[in-house]
Amino acid sequence: MSLPVFLEGRLSLPLIGSPLFIISQPALVIAQCRAGIVGSFPSLNARPSGMFERWLQQLGEALTDRDAPFAVNLIVHKTNSRLEEDLALCVKYRVPIVITSLGAREDVNRAVHSYGGIVLHDVINNGFARKAIQKGADGLIAVAAGAGGHAGTMSPFALVEEIRAWFDGPLALSGAIATGRSIAAARMMGADFAYMGSPFIATQEANAEPAYKQMIVDSGAADIVYSDYFTGVLGNYLRPSITAAGLDADNLPKASEMDFSSAAGGAKKAWRDVWGAGQGIGAIRDIQPAGDFIAQLKAEYRAAIAAFAA
Repeated sequence: MSLPVFLEGRLSLPLIGSPLFIISQPALVIAQCRAGIVGSFPSLNARPSGMFERWLQQLGEALTDRDAPFAVNLIVHKTNSRLEEDLALCVKYRVPIVITSLGAREDVNRAVHSYGGIVLHDVINNGFARKAIQKGADGLIAVAAGAGGHAGTMSPFALVEEIRAWFDGPLALSGAIATGRSIAAARMMGADFAYMGSPFIATQEANAEPAYKQMIVDSGAADIVYSDYFTGVLGNYLRPSITAAGLDADNLPKASEMDFSSAAGGAKKAWRDVWGAGQGIGAIRDIQPAGDFIAQLKAEYRAAIAAFAA
């Protein structure tokens, strides 16, 4: 594995819990890190902006060197008016891992490197991957077809193969990963980590409405709709939630532009009741504590590795 030194011995499973809009908050991140995986959250989940610093203080008090480190996701896009403020707090509190999305910036990478943090940048194709590394990112998150939220369209086989042809640093793979077997498969394909989000929506610690959690349990891949209408970036969403919002899921208009001002506290309507999810949710059977779910993943992962070796 291409692990940074500070991760050695702190992970009990090669898994990063991906940052989930609205859903990922300290309770879930703490449960993930204590169970031995990297927990993460978008800085924009902490609103108003002063809440972000309080969350960083809370995580610093709750987690120790015996736990896995946590990560903060920064939306690196011109419509995110909070970027500079949130980056300064990441530096102040020495956030160990920063996940950057929707833009690679050298100044952001330098700021994180100034205190010894690392930057993982999410990409949907090989071209974006090269640009991210050229601008100073330490590692990559390959967001393949089937991932929840903002997702690409490339097969994970193709995307990982193209990246690994030239990059041997830390690489996580996202896209319909929902079981320990799929974590093992990601490793066998050449990724260092799996990157999993949608299954954690159906955990007790997730900051999601009960109806959202139950919809994850009740739905499968056929219930996922791919659209850019809600944020201006193509992503995967639950069809029943789109219908409940009064929209025709099969005839959504194209977005005019990318805009994250609502997520940063702007006036534009945020589609809070249109819920994201990836194609792997057919594997989710019930709502349970995050620690129990991660224990299940560990058992499945060990069994998959043992079966392959046999």
